[in-house]
Amino acid sequence: MKPKGLGRGLDALLSENALPNVSQIHEIPLTEIDPNREQPRKSFDPVTLRQLADSIEQSGILQPIIVCPIQGRYRIVAGERRWRAARLAGLTSIPAIIREADAIGRMELALIENLQREDLNPVEEASAIRALMDECGLTQESVSQRLGRSRPSIANLLRILALPQQIQEWVAQGALTAGHARTLAGVGDAAKQIDLAQRAIDEGWSVRTLEQEAAKKEAPPPRPAVIKTPPPEFERLTSNAREAFGMRVAISGTLKRGRIVLRYDNPEELDRFYTVLEGLRE
Repeated sequence: MKPKGLGRGLDALLSENALPNVSQIHEIPLTEIDPNREQPRKSFDPVTLRQLADSIEQSGILQPIIVCPIQGRYRIVAGERRWRAARLAGLTSIPAIIREADAIGRMELALIENLQREDLNPVEEASAIRALMDECGLTQESVSQRLGRSRPSIANLLRILALPQQIQEWVAQGALTAGHARTLAGVGDAAKQIDLAQRAIDEGWSVRTLEQEAAKKEAPPPRPAVIKTPPPEFERLTSNAREAFGMRVAISGTLKRGRIVLRYDNPEELDRFYTVLEGLRE
């Protein structure tokens, strides 16, 4: 789905007022044209590229590409997909508009052309905007004005680049949407981000479901049992009581408060205990 609200479209950038140096359309040999190294789109789907090539074979190139002269050759500013499809279709030349543009101008044109016509995936879009900001020294506010988008939407898009590489690949492949990525970016722990992303893919979560799962608080780990060391006096007291009563003795607690448990396993031990008590009364 194409981004909405691009206030400064490609038509505006190519208007005579905006670009007074735009020349007439020329037929340029494909062998004299080089791709744009600043091209935001990093992958071209071979199926749709073949479909475009078939369309070109039937109807020709309906819209010229834009190129910039560099060292006796031409570099694509906008329209690399059409150029690739034209080669597949067996064309030897392609209609093109020649214009002078510096690296920043080429980058901006390529980005806007892709945003309006070729639907970059969210990772490519975020990477292109970040490159535009870095190369031009632009702020998020400046980029939002150039692209006709709100500053929060630009900020949310750039947050994708902070996600783990695995998640970025899933977003680029379409397994996760930009909405999923935005939610995951709000999860602080990278391991939890990947776990939630994997579950969202496996279980087909909507963005809303992912938001709910991300908001759940993990149960705190159980506290380790505290083992209290008995006072050293208990060891001697236990030994003396065992000898005196001939029974098993267990003492727990502290020197201020506790419990003494005597256990007998046969009548003889109980008789011995009785005898000891009688002797204490005499």
